[in-house]
Amino acid sequence: MPDDLFRSAEAAARRLRVSRSELYAKAIAQFLKQYDANTITERLNHVYSQYPAKVDAGLQRAQLKSCSFD
Repeated sequence: MPDDLFRSAEAAARRLRVSRSELYAKAIAQFLKQYDANTITERLNHVYSQYPAKVDAGLQRAQLKSCSFD
């Protein structure tokens, strides 16, 4: 771990009044939570990119009309 990152983590742990281990555990948990969310989004994007979107013509017209800036 780079020295400057270690010192920043030490300072943050002191400010938050938690141990360095607890700070690292929380940071890793947050990273993994975000990573999992991104992975799910990537999978969904991949699935949905395989099929063309089929929107009812009437609904499409209504959507376009509602976005009109006239």
